[in-house]
Amino acid sequence: MSYLKAVILAGGFATRLRPLSCSRPKTLFPIVNKPLLQGIFEELASSDVEEVVLAVNALTQFHIKQQKLSKCGLKIRYVIDPPKTPLGTAGSIKNAEKLVGHDKSFIVLNGDILTSIDYKQLFNVHVNADALATIALCKVDNPCRYGVAELEEGNRIKRFIEKPAEGQAPTNLINAGVYVLSPKVFDYIPERGYCSIEHEIFPVLAKEHRLFGHMFNGLWMDIGKPEDYLLTNKFILDRLALANELKTFKKAKVEMPIAVDTHVVVGKRTVIGPYVTLGKNVVIGDNVQICNSIIFSDVKIGNNTIVDGAIIGEGAIVGENVHVNKRCIIADQAKIRDNVSLNEDLAVCPAKEVSETILKRNIIC
Repeated sequence: MSYLKAVILAGGFATRLRPLSCSRPKTLFPIVNKPLLQGIFEELASSDVEEVVLAVNALTQFHIKQQKLSKCGLKIRYVIDPPKTPLGTAGSIKNAEKLVGHDKSFIVLNGDILTSIDYKQLFNVHVNADALATIALCKVDNPCRYGVAELEEGNRIKRFIEKPAEGQAPTNLINAGVYVLSPKVFDYIPERGYCSIEHEIFPVLAKEHRLFGHMFNGLWMDIGKPEDYLLTNKFILDRLALANELKTFKKAKVEMPIAVDTHVVVGKRTVIGPYVTLGKNVVIGDNVQICNSIIFSDVKIGNNTIVDGAIIGEGAIVGENVHVNKRCIIADQAKIRDNVSLNEDLAVCPAKEVSETILKRNIIC
């Protein structure tokens, strides 16, 4: 399995994660203070992958290069989507054809999932089955949000249905967003324009009996929606039980699990946790309560404030006596004035200032 290549699909615009995704691509969202893409690089490198092709738009390429992630020994190359021309998943794979080549099968994965799948095992399963495409499959309670596979003998996929209607899913085995593809798959994808591998390619391969599935039972999480993103961080906190630099919290109370990055300052009589991640250079005042929340880097939170089940973006300022309720999203560089309450499911756009209490679900732009 020498010189294995992987294509990471990271060209989407993460509309369901706005307004946080106005400032960063989804693949750079921190998972317990580590960019998701960094974790993907680490997993691929540990699976003997040597080269990664990032299929992105120009803005995502800019953000990734600005992050200066560790390449983990991988050769990193980019293929850029044409401006104002969505390519879809298959179109983006086709766009990477010259960099991938036709010598051997290659791995494809979505850039917005966190998984512990064994890429080497998946690759070997694909080769041994003589498949054109092999999809990693995992079980979920509600498969209707995803592509659903129905398996037959020998793990061949009999049917593949993308996002079936409620009650219409033939199984609870879903597309985990990780594939191994033979270069012959390029022949099925049109030269130009939008093409979805889930809607247009996989159903065709299933009819030709050349589409296989590989079930795995490890970690798999999708951060596509704010509630998924919060849940993913919570799950990883449970697994890692991190508590870094707790010496800075001598006058505060910590309820595990939490994760704390460097240069974090926490005031007296403050309660942090459970299920909180604090990014770099966060400053938190006195008598603050934070639980079930993700706080990005360089955030400042004033005295006597409560943050419960929210996400606060990089460089945001939250004043004193503020109450930030469940599923609120405060985007980068936003400012919440003193004595303000933000109701559940409220979103504040980047650099927006909020100076009065808002009790209705809304997007503040």
